[in-house]
Amino acid sequence: MKRFILPLVLMCSFPMISQTPCSGGTAGSYPCNGYNLQSAIDLNTLNASEGNDSWGWTDPSTGKEYAIVGLSNGTAFIDISNPTNPLYLGKLPTHTTNSSWRDVKTYNNHAFIVSEASNHGMQVFDLTRLRSVPNPPATFNSDAHYSGFGRAHNIVINEDTGYAYAVGTNSFNGGPHFVNIQDPLNPTGAGGYSIDDYSHDAQVVTYCGPDKDYSGREILIGSNENEVIIADITDKGNPVSISSISYSNVNYTHQGWFTEDQRYFILGDELDETSVGFNTRTIVFDFNDLDSPQWHFEYTGPTPAIDHNGYVKGNKYYMANYRAGMRVLDVSNIASGTMTEIGFFDTYPANNNANFSGAWSVYPYFESGNIVISDINRGFFLVKESNPDLVNPVASCKNITVSLDANGEALVAPSQIDDGSSDNSGTVYLLLCQDSFDCGDLGANVVQLEVYDGFGNRDYCTSTITIVDDLDPQISCPPNSQTLPDTGQSFYTIPDYVTSGAVTVTDNCASGLSISQNPTAGTQLPLGVHTISFEAQDGSGNTQSCSFELTVTEVLGNDNLAFEEGLSLYPNPTNDVLNIHSGQGVIETVSLTDISGKLIMKVDNLNTSDSSLDLSALSRGIYFVQLNDSVTRKIVKR
Repeated sequence: MKRFILPLVLMCSFPMISQTPCSGGTAGSYPCNGYNLQSAIDLNTLNASEGNDSWGWTDPSTGKEYAIVGLSNGTAFIDISNPTNPLYLGKLPTHTTNSSWRDVKTYNNHAFIVSEASNHGMQVFDLTRLRSVPNPPATFNSDAHYSGFGRAHNIVINEDTGYAYAVGTNSFNGGPHFVNIQDPLNPTGAGGYSIDDYSHDAQVVTYCGPDKDYSGREILIGSNENEVIIADITDKGNPVSISSISYSNVNYTHQGWFTEDQRYFILGDELDETSVGFNTRTIVFDFNDLDSPQWHFEYTGPTPAIDHNGYVKGNKYYMANYRAGMRVLDVSNIASGTMTEIGFFDTYPANNNANFSGAWSVYPYFESGNIVISDINRGFFLVKESNPDLVNPVASCKNITVSLDANGEALVAPSQIDDGSSDNSGTVYLLLCQDSFDCGDLGANVVQLEVYDGFGNRDYCTSTITIVDDLDPQISCPPNSQTLPDTGQSFYTIPDYVTSGAVTVTDNCASGLSISQNPTAGTQLPLGVHTISFEAQDGSGNTQSCSFELTVTEVLGNDNLAFEEGLSLYPNPTNDVLNIHSGQGVIETVSLTDISGKLIMKVDNLNTSDSSLDLSALSRGIYFVQLNDSVTRKIVKR
């Protein structure tokens, strides 16, 4: 909810309500479509004047489910293990003063609570205390408190990393305030992100979406009043802005949520319905490229009610729509620009006007299918789909072997390791976060495949992906050439052709690459024709070889010797033109080859003592000039 004073609302007092089916379009006095009322607890019972945010917790030891409901004067904890007869266990009072704004998330069996109340900070509550409450409703105390900020509008938690992000605080220009909560009872400040100013709400994920540039990075999507911002906050000491995007008729960019595949981001603008006057508008962005997010389409709802918090589970988007209650949209065709309302439960029966009252938030993530709705005026509701699918899919994986490409990379699609995963609905969706591999991943890699259905039920399996490098290295040898014996000797001492750069090797995985030369450098070659060979071997044992012929020739005539000794090639290295001068003898032919022996150019019938080659169009590297088909000189093009 935007930070402004709520209009005064009449306190509505309702007794605790138990299960009421949705029949003929209503569940008791509440309009509905496809969702039954399990139970409700009014604000009188919760001893509060207003409700606000909500979340949930499932006890990993007992499987019991608990609703956590924000109130004007604290936070209520409700045991919903018997959904038609919930038990109000008690309240954690506000840390300072009452406030209309309170937000809560959970991590590692603890609740983390912030509020717009002055100097409230972050309360930490050990949820395992709810296992045994002697005389409910109890008045709880917090188990820890973080005072690194005062007020905060919202709190976001990435359970993968154990970091909380308070937004809308009095620090970091209202941007995310980082808190390390890996030890829940010892929360520690870890910096913040102030580049894009005030964030009203946010979602933080360990990225597993389509933009492989950011795979595995911790990405923050901020709803920042007039735009959506995307930031890489993996390095808490150096958060980096990635991009931002706005949209038409922007009034108050409030809150949004990723689809399961992290391709699309569904956003609500809280003030556009009242400012512009159209029905509920939901904006969808395509985040296929995080560096360049795109507007995708807009959904218009059937009522003028204001949209508030919304969350995705499977192929459904659960939206708290203020006076229109909870609306449920099918997002299975979101790629084609379509969302369809498939159900609702209206906690504000009087009307669907565009006012700030009614459903504040929803929590749809209980495995039981129970959904919490927190209502500003009426407190706590628990609803459930009339015909829910609560059956998990069956995930089935297979092991595969994948070869790296010429760049030393491999990308694995989820379908490659799927081995017939199935679901009673007939359709499954696959997510594989670790899908990019390189030379550092050679060998066995155990990955997890997530399989979910359209209702958000999910299962997991593991696969061993063996990454192999079966590409041979690429080796290039110089062309055949002739040389004279060492001065005053009858032999020629062979150089190290690899070190000199005359032989080059490339490979998709350079680590462990070795090159052997035969005969080895320093070997004294007698007169005659000799084969100089080279073999390159990479770290995976792949090999490739090449060779060239070197003729060690004795100068039999003064003319040949004079031609050899009278040659000069300059400048060498050269940027463009190579000049060739023969002080003794005539230049008949000039040939130029690259390091692989490929002929670049050849000029015949020169009959001159001076020539030149224009090398300006050639790439940088080593080349060989052969004169009169007998004398070879190495040159370098810069």
